[in-house]
Amino acid sequence: MQKVVLITGASSGMGRATALFLSQNGFLVYGASRHPQKLQELQSNNFIPIKLDVTDSQSILNVVSTIKTAHKRIDILINNAGYGLVATVEDVTEEEMFAQFNVNVFGVLRVTQAVIPLMREKNEGLIINISSFLGKIGLPLLTLYNSSKYAVEGITDSLRYELKDFNIRVHSIMPGFFDTNFAKENLVTNSATFSKNSPYSTLVSNLAPVIVEQINSGNNPSEVGEMILEIIQNEKFPARATIGEKAQKFIPMRKELSDEDFERRVRESYGL
Repeated sequence: MQKVVLITGASSGMGRATALFLSQNGFLVYGASRHPQKLQELQSNNFIPIKLDVTDSQSILNVVSTIKTAHKRIDILINNAGYGLVATVEDVTEEEMFAQFNVNVFGVLRVTQAVIPLMREKNEGLIINISSFLGKIGLPLLTLYNSSKYAVEGITDSLRYELKDFNIRVHSIMPGFFDTNFAKENLVTNSATFSKNSPYSTLVSNLAPVIVEQINSGNNPSEVGEMILEIIQNEKFPARATIGEKAQKFIPMRKELSDEDFERRVRESYGL
């Protein structure tokens, strides 16, 4: 029976590449986005664009109900929607704080909560959370994004216990920097942090261009789709996996070194 996939944040970057890849490999993919018109050119028998806002519970319930009515199930959920806030803790507004967690954390929880009953009733399912290697290491100016991805890692860990009895697998993928439109479309900057009069202006001028360059020269996003296919096919796949040069460099290092030694290596790597 053809597997039904729901992937959030499917209109660009890793989400778009993954949705297209899975649809080309025999899966029935619902590519969810706030802007489904961006996906119309990809529509096919195996690829169905659908409007979904992860910050709107009713929008999520409408999508899950639509898929349930059509297919009676959702076999695979890929929580991919997210963005990055670039701000210092001193400058970040409460509105910006909430918005970052509302999408990156609460969005994951809302969609997962809506899909679990379908999977539980079928006594099988797969949930894949697209996290980040920054969900295991910190970087200045990205505190809110870092902490949101740390939260996604915690959600993944706990759900693996919570859903095991229902034969629902839960995994996370921690990508490094990938060559997507993330730097152009999915980074939100705080105006005070980026002001020329900011006390953090030296840090911003030194670090921000490096991060943007590493994103723009990163790995091909199609690699994420290939890894997801491997997770689907391999029931013994590890709880989490890294992908991309930066992730595969820093995550093993994080496990091997003390906190202080690891911080020193990150400082050296980014000139901090």
